[in-house]
Amino acid sequence: MSATAEAPVAPRVPGWRKALGKARSNPTTLVGAVICLVILAAAILAPWIAPHDPAEQDIISRLAPPGGDYPLGTDQFGRDILSRLLWGARISLTVSLGAIAVACVIGGSIGMVSGYIGGRFDLFVMQVMDVLLSFPSLILGLIVVALLGPDLVNLVVAIALTAIAPFARIARAPTLALKERAFVEAGHALGYSHLRIIFRHILPNILPEVMVMASLWMATAVRVEASLSFIGLGVKPPTPTWGGMTRDGFENILDSPWLAVFPGMAILLLVLGLNMVGDGLRDATDPKLRNE
Repeated sequence: MSATAEAPVAPRVPGWRKALGKARSNPTTLVGAVICLVILAAAILAPWIAPHDPAEQDIISRLAPPGGDYPLGTDQFGRDILSRLLWGARISLTVSLGAIAVACVIGGSIGMVSGYIGGRFDLFVMQVMDVLLSFPSLILGLIVVALLGPDLVNLVVAIALTAIAPFARIARAPTLALKERAFVEAGHALGYSHLRIIFRHILPNILPEVMVMASLWMATAVRVEASLSFIGLGVKPPTPTWGGMTRDGFENILDSPWLAVFPGMAILLLVLGLNMVGDGLRDATDPKLRNE
């Protein structure tokens, strides 16, 4: 009796791992990732690499130009700009990472449950999300912070609220298609609970889309935090924030332009890096660009 050898079946690679593998081969994504990692490392190491205390004032050296003991100059109170930039990166990254994490969990869960249940419940939830989407991100964040007060936690809540609806939308769309697939029907036949099907079987298949949305909205969160700080609704002074430093620099923009230029460049670099990473992940997850 002859037996035919079966070809080994390659293990299935999760979608998010495939997306990361494709993104690593994109030079634009790598450049963006390097920019983000450098800023993240600078923020983490700020207590050790900052040359001065960010709140220390030296009135004698106020508005000193870049050079010497102050590589990026000093502000109107004699505080070191470089040290304040390094510490301010912590605020920008903490607020943006915290807000997007909250929005990703809450919005993604709402979108998956809404798309999975469907019917009138799905219609009602999406109408609520449409109401949130009708507000520009900055305006909605401004309203929430104005009501709750300028505080680090309130900033995270305000920015997360602006991002919940987009995450709900991006999670709902693939869920509508996935719930009709055979593996979901098999889960029902095996008696799996709805929560197990949603979070064990549907969630891994929508992670690439959620990852792209998270990276792109990180850049939006940085901009919103900087904008709120610029208009005085961010973390209270003397805590350094990039938006607050830019606002303070405008008072001496003609005599000491470095006060506004350096924090503005920091915001630009971080947003650029996050957008480059997001674009690379989007290209890696797009079936048309992958020729699939």
